[in-house]
Amino acid sequence: MNERLQHPIFKTLGDLADTSGVELYVIGGFVRDLFMKRDFKNDIDILVIGSGIAFAEKVAETLKLKVSVFKNFGTAMLHYDNMDIEFVGARKESYRSDSRKPIVENGNLKDDQLRRDFTINAMALSLNKENYGELLDPFNGIEDIRHNLIRTPLNPVETFSDDPLRMMRAIRFSSQLQFDIDEEALNAIRTNKERIKIVSQERIIDELQKIVASNKPSVGFEHLFNTGLLEIIFPAMVNLYGVETIKGKSHKDNFYHTLEVLDNVARESEDIWLRWAAIMHDIAKPLTKRFDETQGWTFHGHEDRGAKMVPKLFAELKLPLNEKMKFVQKLVLLHLRPIVLAQDVVTDSAVRRLLFEAGDDIDSLMILCHADVTTKNKYKRKKYRENFEQVKQKLKDVEERDQIRNWQPPIDGEDIMKFFNIKPGRKVGIIKNAIREAILDGDINNNKKDATEFMIKTAKSLGLEAKSTKQN
Repeated sequence: MNERLQHPIFKTLGDLADTSGVELYVIGGFVRDLFMKRDFKNDIDILVIGSGIAFAEKVAETLKLKVSVFKNFGTAMLHYDNMDIEFVGARKESYRSDSRKPIVENGNLKDDQLRRDFTINAMALSLNKENYGELLDPFNGIEDIRHNLIRTPLNPVETFSDDPLRMMRAIRFSSQLQFDIDEEALNAIRTNKERIKIVSQERIIDELQKIVASNKPSVGFEHLFNTGLLEIIFPAMVNLYGVETIKGKSHKDNFYHTLEVLDNVARESEDIWLRWAAIMHDIAKPLTKRFDETQGWTFHGHEDRGAKMVPKLFAELKLPLNEKMKFVQKLVLLHLRPIVLAQDVVTDSAVRRLLFEAGDDIDSLMILCHADVTTKNKYKRKKYRENFEQVKQKLKDVEERDQIRNWQPPIDGEDIMKFFNIKPGRKVGIIKNAIREAILDGDINNNKKDATEFMIKTAKSLGLEAKSTKQN
């Protein structure tokens, strides 16, 4: 057996089980990952034929550890050597049609394996001395690993109807492991898709986040779309789907374009919020789509409209309404700016403005914009990529010279009010904005001396004079 089962904790648990007369197994994700040779995640599920809580308390007493007991779930957890070890008693379950909360009874090993979501998660390894390391795999999970297949131990219609969250989990595992979903299971998800409505949004978004975080998120989103689940849990994304043609002119399918951008970003960054910016970047295109006889299809203002949609969508999805949401909102708003720069002559002024508005998020913005170039036209793609390199170099040059990132003008509103001995008002805002724009445009240097001279000149046009001038 793989050396990971030789960790001393397994022998300790097995010995204690033998002296206590208890059947003991390691089960679930640890066993699956063991046979897939995946990195160990430090989460171990221990199945006790009997009381999981009572056995965990005995382990805690023996190892002098603190045990966390969750009586409502019949589980207990220990933290040992950077591992979270969860103990649960073998159970069998039955469900009511209006709830995903099971009626739980004590059971044996087979009962517990039957209630597991997928065959690859139902495999168990014995920890008792008599058959230590023996694999108990009644549903051929090993074969499903070999064939890269997600399959349920029971009839999938029953499995997904009983616990609809398992539909999301099937798709999540498919996305994470790059496994196919058994065709019968896919059809069962389509049949049971409406049952997802009895699952809390918090549980749904937890699974969706894991799909977004996978190496190729489009796998999960295509399954969500094709089974009809996406229409229920995230209809705004489904609205991107489809191509319309008028007078021989068509636009691209913005749903599949979004998935391509998402995968492009995922290859470059593990930042889940940058990936959400990719998901949201064109979210307002269905609302801004217009057909023009000359230009064809246009989506004018979709970046501004999309940025305004982000808070509401985050709230509906139960995503955090904090700086993470603001980051996504900012990138949606700015995502066209580097692309526009890459299409034209790159001026210092345009670069300064981009640096000023993007701040520390400029690198993330550039990843998103580079990912957004999905044209199949080789000439256009080559031209955009070359121009992007020019934009990146210009950003670097201007930043080193002008230090605009996270920049604040050398004169603020307080300085203006003190200098002219005036109270807050419209004129203060006009002067402050004029100074900022002059520096961003390169009309004056980014220092207090030049900004002060410009301030006096601007104020004069508004009928203001310096306090010191009035006193003379």
